Amino acid sequence: MLKLYYSPGACAMASHIALEEAGADYVLVKVDLKAGEQKTPAYLAVNPAGSTPALVTESGVLTENLAIMAYVAHLHPQPGLTDRDAPYDYHRMLAFNAFLGSSLHPAIGKVLFSRPPLEGEAKTAALELALSKYDLVEQHLFTGPWVLGEIYSAADGYLSVFTRWARAAYLLDPARYPKLNAHLDAVQARPAVQRVLMQEGLQPV
Repeated sequence: MLKLYYSPGACAMASHIALEEAGADYVLVKVDLKAGEQKTPAYLAVNPAGSTPALVTESGVLTENLAIMAYVAHLHPQPGLTDRDAPYDYHRMLAFNAFLGSSLHPAIGKVLFSRPPLEGEAKTAALELALSKYDLVEQHLFTGPWVLGEIYSAADGYLSVFTRWARAAYLLDPARYPKLNAHLDAVQARPAVQRVLMQEGLQPV
């Protein structure tokens, strides 16, 4: 059985959603990031990087959402994750997820989670950069109604993590980001995502 180490509401939610959408057989292990559990010897033995997510498989441990979601898609090649037998769609999903992980995530993470918090010009510059990443998704990378068009994929769950963060911080202006707001509502309405929110002790935003 798969075992997912996660922190509620953190980026690991993307892997959690992928597992739930796939109907995978898995168990959850909560890691309290605020309490520093990711830095304990017990967790560092699972993921020496001291971050979530981490997925324990029968072959070993996988880390990073991009790898975990691709692994789940390979285990469950079906609509709802993107069938690996549709190579163009599958690799479009990988490309989009790579952008989220390497570009959007660090940009919005710097705005919301820097310690100590950013102030003044540094905060303004970081916020402008982060919002420009959301602009790129809204105006160019997002097809609609789902990331890949008519096909729901693991990329939709991943995107919803960062639009949740932005909406909770009052940064996802409906006038500036109408497609991203509609997309977040649609993702949060999915039964699998509602189960994930319940399991993580969260509410839709």
